Amino acid sequence: MKRQDEYNKLTAEEYAIIVKKGTEYPGTGLYLDNKKSGVYTCKQCDAELYRSDDKFDSHCGWPSFDDEIEGAVRHILDKDGRRTEIVCANCSGHLGHVFVGERFTDKNTRHCVNSLSLNFKETMP
Repeated sequence: MKRQDEYNKLTAEEYAIIVKKGTEYPGTGLYLDNKKSGVYTCKQCDAELYRSDDKFDSHCGWPSFDDEIEGAVRHILDKDGRRTEIVCANCSGHLGHVFVGERFTDKNTRHCVNSLSLNFKETMP
């Protein structure tokens, strides 16, 4: 695993989300309404996390995905035991939270992700 100083340089706002486990304001994220084809990567370490095919509109205020790239995201029970945090499996950068049982999609899973935790690599159709 890399040291913190070997990862991508983060802005103060990105650091507050990714390292300090903050949350961006709902409805403000760059990727909330992104409909392009591609791959979402970790802002901190560039690891591939989500495919655009797994993104859906949940109307929750943050980008939502009903699946992750296999092995790319770790699920950690919050200290209060009520929610499950999701982090990049490569660098442990905070992504958001995952919710199960809301019935938004057939997979019945919603990864609620901060846009500030992500970069996007567009692919041509």
